[in-house]
Amino acid sequence: MAPDTMTLLPEDHHDALLVGRVWNPTVEGPCVAVCRQGALYDVTSKSTPTVSAVLELDDAAGFVRDAPGELIGPADAALENSVQSRRDPAQPWLLAPCDLQAVKASGVTFVVSLLERVIEERAKGDPSGAAAARAEVMQVIGSDLGDLKPGSPEAMRLKEHLIAEGMWSQYLEVGIGPDAEIFTKAQPLSAVGPGADIGILPISKWNNPEPEVVLAVSSDGAIKGATLGNDVNLRDIEGRSALLLGKCKDNNASASIGPFIRILDSGFTEADIGKLTIDLNVTGEDGFVLEGHSHMSEISRSPRELVDAAIGPNHQYPDGMVLYLGTMFAPVEDRGEAGLGFTHHIGDIVTISSERLGALRNTVRHASDCAPWTFGTSQLMRNLAARGLL
Repeated sequence: MAPDTMTLLPEDHHDALLVGRVWNPTVEGPCVAVCRQGALYDVTSKSTPTVSAVLELDDAAGFVRDAPGELIGPADAALENSVQSRRDPAQPWLLAPCDLQAVKASGVTFVVSLLERVIEERAKGDPSGAAAARAEVMQVIGSDLGDLKPGSPEAMRLKEHLIAEGMWSQYLEVGIGPDAEIFTKAQPLSAVGPGADIGILPISKWNNPEPEVVLAVSSDGAIKGATLGNDVNLRDIEGRSALLLGKCKDNNASASIGPFIRILDSGFTEADIGKLTIDLNVTGEDGFVLEGHSHMSEISRSPRELVDAAIGPNHQYPDGMVLYLGTMFAPVEDRGEAGLGFTHHIGDIVTISSERLGALRNTVRHASDCAPWTFGTSQLMRNLAARGLL
């Protein structure tokens, strides 16, 4: 499936401030790149050797808009060459747009995914028990939680009722309780970008994509921009025990982010992030097609609340962080045997898109079959030093 690469850019990309990372084969390393009028420019310098350094600037928007750079080439050519199965290693390709930042994630921030987490917990990670668990949960809890403010007196009264009914869950605790779920999704530099293969564990038999908005946050907690991400959920493993979250989330190629970070400016503000619609398309080699939509307006905690829960006096990240905001998408359509719901097949092409952020497209493989992560922080530092950038 050859993508229409220009559709991977935001619809208004000519007016957007877009920054990312491009692998430059001539220096065997990454460069900081901005996308202007459909072309990529290398703006790597001693003062901005990384994207994290760009986001630490007081005027990151001005830098992305005006910084001089060397032409890399058309963005569509780099996007096309980012597709792992047909990549020419002698030509540039896009990487995940974050580098030294901590890769954090929020969980259970939408009612739909909250209920599905409770369902997979009660099904003990067995998809054959999901239908019965879903009926039980919906009968007792219902689905009308959208107006419930987490941590509010009304939420605490509901908690008392659900405990009395034997229906309380650790997912309800972080979904409607006072404390948000924040966890480490991946290690710095380990996220994959557009076109890359994305990994699920071979032992997982019940899993799905998690299309999300990802915030780019500076070390002082300022929201500098936004992009797209796939948080990849292994429902059977997490359903067995939430203590297996690390095994579910931090695997080779299990975090994808991209294609670019859109920097906030007068034309794209924090308020605009809250209005985004995120679209999902999964197309399988078997002809199966799944589509879904998420609306940021339905999130239960604002992006600002989630950032404040992740970074502050108790949690410092000197190189900043990127923060997945959670998903409302939890597919229940059967794919194959009735009653077992959706799960990925190897070769699925997952496209997560938004008009203002572009599109992130990846192909599902087993984590062990994805390209191994070998370019870490020490390799980056040596590469930058050899290029005279440190």
